[in-house]
Amino acid sequence: MTELLKISLPDGSVREVPQGSTPADIAAAIGPGLAKAAIAARVDGELRDLTRPFDGDAQLALVTARDEADALELARHDYAHVLAEAVQSLFPGTQITFGPATDDGFYYDVKAPASREPFGMDDLPAIEEEMRRIIRADKPLRREVWSREQLIAKWAGEGETFKAEWAAELPEGEELTVYWSGNDWLDMCRGPHLPSTGKLDPDAFKLMRVAGAYWRGDQNNAQLTRIYGTGWLNKKQLQAHLTRLEEAAKRDHRKLGREMDLFHLQEEAHGSVFWHPKGYRIWRELESYMRRKMDGGGYREIKTPQLMDVRQWTQSGHWGKYAQNMFAVPDIVPDVDEESGVASPKVADDAAWMAIKPMNCPAHVMVFKQGITSYRDLPIRLGEMGCCHRNEPHGALHGLMRVRQFTQDDAHIFCTESQVVAEVQSFIALADSVYRDFGFTYDIKLALRPEKRFGSEADWDKAEQELRDALTANGLEWEELPGEGAFYAPKLEWHLTDAIGRTWQVGTIQSDRVLPERLDAHYIGEDGEKHRPVMLHRAIFGSYERFIGILIEHFAGKLPTWLAPVQAVVATIVSDANSWAMHVEERLKEAGIRVESDLRNEKINYKVREHSLAKVPHLLVVGGRESEEGTVAIRTLGETEQRVMKLEDAVLMLMAEGTPPDIA
Repeated sequence: MTELLKISLPDGSVREVPQGSTPADIAAAIGPGLAKAAIAARVDGELRDLTRPFDGDAQLALVTARDEADALELARHDYAHVLAEAVQSLFPGTQITFGPATDDGFYYDVKAPASREPFGMDDLPAIEEEMRRIIRADKPLRREVWSREQLIAKWAGEGETFKAEWAAELPEGEELTVYWSGNDWLDMCRGPHLPSTGKLDPDAFKLMRVAGAYWRGDQNNAQLTRIYGTGWLNKKQLQAHLTRLEEAAKRDHRKLGREMDLFHLQEEAHGSVFWHPKGYRIWRELESYMRRKMDGGGYREIKTPQLMDVRQWTQSGHWGKYAQNMFAVPDIVPDVDEESGVASPKVADDAAWMAIKPMNCPAHVMVFKQGITSYRDLPIRLGEMGCCHRNEPHGALHGLMRVRQFTQDDAHIFCTESQVVAEVQSFIALADSVYRDFGFTYDIKLALRPEKRFGSEADWDKAEQELRDALTANGLEWEELPGEGAFYAPKLEWHLTDAIGRTWQVGTIQSDRVLPERLDAHYIGEDGEKHRPVMLHRAIFGSYERFIGILIEHFAGKLPTWLAPVQAVVATIVSDANSWAMHVEERLKEAGIRVESDLRNEKINYKVREHSLAKVPHLLVVGGRESEEGTVAIRTLGETEQRVMKLEDAVLMLMAEGTPPDIA
């Protein structure tokens, strides 16, 4: 008699089924509604195809579209495969490589046949239509296990050189799988997949753009075309996503930065920002705000060097783990030809090397180590508005969001082990007050030890638990991210949600026992002996550049009055009102309001449009009547109605709105 398998369901029931049974069989036995709705299964926690037989007794949870995270990942994976099939169907001779799911869609890297140019935007409509045809054909997606030799022979025989190369490097003993789409197209893939292409919504995806890519990410290899798409479970989700993208484009900080005259970037300084007066005013207001917060939190501000000897970075561990992202310079004086002015530096083999700091922490340890520190002095909180440089690839640079030169609101707390939880709790409260001042909500995530790391397992256990204890003590929930910590410490991450639902990772705090050990930091304990401090690395804005970019997009350029570079403009309707306008401007300046006047001989509607584009919070319009009555007509950005106010009332209103939230 054939032994039956015992399959345990989430409701606690157990079903006995013959060997060879699948999750689809269980769904059908439960009822036709579930059989139709099921799209995959979790077998002992692993996401699997609905039609893959059980290996033995198992825990089973059937996956439907209501399990949105799993359903979206499956759909996007399938859209990628359908994209590859569509391209090869339309353009025989196209070579395919790989196509994963992404956070909001999918992509596939392909190489066009030699008979035509690389794929471009003009090809996307035809590819989309072919994808819809494949989806509507409801082709079964079937898993098979192949040998490495079969894979190599298949790909080599069909001229798929990239796939053949990859197959040749697969390990001998690993189970290698392919997925058929119907009986006429297959791809090498680990899966899982939906039961058939018809489970996808043909109206819930859109191909977005094409870009160049290199085989295996190496610029020395063949260039491919990467076709990007976005994919969802239904048309409503797709439309909502496209609307978000449209809104995000309107809020793009690079576009608004030009319109508001805040900053610019240019090739002469890749990844570094040229701040204009108005943009730097935002910076200064944020810096003053953060200094007040840090002063109130017991931090002492310091300033440390930009250049330090590479030996220091070697000792800290950064040179071994992070050198590819650092700028290094030889400690030499260039030989300059006086006539031509051309420098010809020659680097000697024994030249000393310096590195521009990519982070502030080793320098802060060096400050901590000056003199003798007692346990009575702890905790010591050292803060720095520290300018750092990181050698980001040119292609990765993105406005203010990804730069090479940036300034952090950085600080390091040196404390005893018994003080760690209380210090992290205090930082959690400080970060919360800052983010709430800007109107952000957030989630906290705990990034745990990575595979490659320094330090003992016991220290990592202790550090991770301390962060958990601080969160628990503050009554907070969090998500854990295995393997996402820094090489020297686990960390808490603050993920802000902006006005259109996007998330941004900004603040962090890291509990580090590695760097104090490597750089020999110590304090004198109550017992008179040397002890290692715990070093807490923390930032709230993350970097001023990126945080300003986030603020611009979050507020769509309409910054709160206290943060706006120009808080008010006094605009005249007629030239007869110029003297009153100048008096109004002077009174506002006396009150500490950042104000300009617009006395140009232009129509008032023209002035309103121009200052609205510049996102000035308040436009104070004055004409003959206002001059006579001692009033101003206030037009507030985003409002349709204007208010007429006595000048002193307007001054009080603007003073109130212009007061930073931590002072108000």
